[in-house]
Amino acid sequence: MEQKEAKKYVKKRFIFFLSFVTAKANLYKPLLKQLLLMSTITVKGNEFQMLVIRDSFQRRAVQFKNNIIATLRKIDLTEDDIDIEIEAVAIKRAPASASWYFNGHYLHYSYQASRFIDNLYIVSRVIELSVDALLQGKITVDDFVREFAEDKDVTQQRIEARELLGVPPNSTDMKLIDKNYKELAKKYHPDTSQGDTEKFKAINRAHKMLKRELE
Repeated sequence: MEQKEAKKYVKKRFIFFLSFVTAKANLYKPLLKQLLLMSTITVKGNEFQMLVIRDSFQRRAVQFKNNIIATLRKIDLTEDDIDIEIEAVAIKRAPASASWYFNGHYLHYSYQASRFIDNLYIVSRVIELSVDALLQGKITVDDFVREFAEDKDVTQQRIEARELLGVPPNSTDMKLIDKNYKELAKKYHPDTSQGDTEKFKAINRAHKMLKRELE
């Protein structure tokens, strides 16, 4: 009789234990799922978690835009100083960018690697980390300006840089860009028979521009 009661007790405790474990698993399931959807990425020397976005693309695009505006307000900018365009279809493959005026300088940052929504998230995080570094005294105002200083026609310049290096207008393949750059730099090096100093310099400028954009 005592053995039978002992078995009942053990069974009851085991069922309780399973219920407890299941409840805890369900409690942390959303968090675990979110962690699995994130990976580490390094952009412009900043390392952060890359969020894989699976739904609510337009809502999230607006959220990232608002994050950028809120971040730049920390350095006394107003919404009138900031320009961020949202794609009508946030899931399409397209570059994302933000432009703003700071201390008399036109600053700009764009990123193009995959979908617009993913690119805008990266733009948001890079700007946030750079502004935080500025406010914490890790970088100077001059460092911050140099980091994002761009000409207003930067988009056209990037297209021309890709054309000069013989890659597609929207290419983000740094391996291909590096390969073509090395071949062209070797071909037009001033010390070769086909040497062309001006073209050699232009090739170097184009390569540096694309490296700055994509790395």
